[in-house]
Order: sequence, then C-alpha cells, then structure tokens
Amino acid sequence: MYARSSTIMAEPSSIDSGIAYLRDEVMPQLSEFDGWVGLSMMMNRATGRCIATTAWDSEDALRASRLRVHPLRDGLSLTLGGQVEQIDEWDVAVMHRDHLAGPRACTRCTWIQVDPGGVDNAIETFKTTLLPRFEGMDGFRSASLFVDRSTGRAVGSTVWSSIEELEASREEADRMRMAAAENLGAEIQDVAEFRLGFAHLRVPELV
Repeated sequence: MYARSSTIMAEPSSIDSGIAYLRDEVMPQLSEFDGWVGLSMMMNRATGRCIATTAWDSEDALRASRLRVHPLRDGLSLTLGGQVEQIDEWDVAVMHRDHLAGPRACTRCTWIQVDPGGVDNAIETFKTTLLPRFEGMDGFRSASLFVDRSTGRAVGSTVWSSIEELEASREEADRMRMAAAENLGAEIQDVAEFRLGFAHLRVPELV
C-alpha cells in the first residue's frame, strides 16, 4: 500500500469548506481512479495547517495518479484559501485499527529521520514496542506508519477518540517517542496534533 500526503496552509475560516469540497468534489472523482483506496484530511483550526492524504493499492497506481490529481489538489488549496506547502509519497508500512475513530477523533503525528538502512528497524520498533503500548492507553483508536525507504524519512500517526484522550496521552507519548528515537538513532523532525476532519479509508490492516 502507498500514500500521498499534501500539506496545505489554509485560512482557518475556510476549513469547513475544504472538508465539504473533499466530500462532494474530490472523493467522487478519485473513485474513478484505478487503485485508489482512501482519502483523509487532518486539520489544525488554530494554525490552518491541513494534511490531505490519498491511499493507493500499488506503487504503479500511485505514480499513475500524479498528474491526474493536480487539479483536485489545486481546487482543494483554492477552497481552503491557502497554498500547497509540501507533497510527500510514502510506503504504508503499518496500518492498525483498534476501534472506529468516531466523530470527535484527533490525531498526533511524529515525523522522524533515520538512516535509510535503518527503516526496517524503525518499522519493527513501531510494531513490537510502540503499538502494544498504545493499545493499552485510554482512547486509542488506530495507528499508522508511513515511510520513504529512499530517504529514511517516516511519519507515525496515532488516532484518539477525542481531544481529552489525546491530551491525556501526551506525556506518555512524549516519553515513548524520546526513548524510541534514542534507540533508533533517529532525529525527531516535527510533532503535531490535529482534528481528524475527514476519513474515508479502505486500507487493509497492515501489521
């Protein structure tokens, strides 16, 4: 499985319009693309930072969609009153759902950099060390890990049932992140929290 994420800095007042655009305009068109298996968008209403992600069942489907998604992405950025700041393509290494996200779901994302030769070790650490601990925490809903094997960049995401559970998990998640980064020799590039504004995913369980 593969994914493409587009980071857009939006006008916070336009975020609801962006969600409606995803639902009413983008998703019906993506459903006609071979290999498309999902669409989601996370947003931070305070900063305007939004990350829209599409998922694909093969690397060929990901590549074939590159040109065709341009007008959809441009339409989304226009609706959001912002601009695309970054586009990333990923190998979906882990996708685990413990429970359905729910209408108040929030996410925490951590971007790291490891040596490309250490990507498999990072995946194993996420699966065997971090994931079991997340599963024991109140409000945990799902987790994923996306990697770029060529560069060693990766992003791990956890979904929580509400802002209250997200905040309650923060201290323990900080400790887990620092310990894992030290063991992997990884650089933590960014940590950010979002509301899960839109999610329509058919990505299978990958653990």
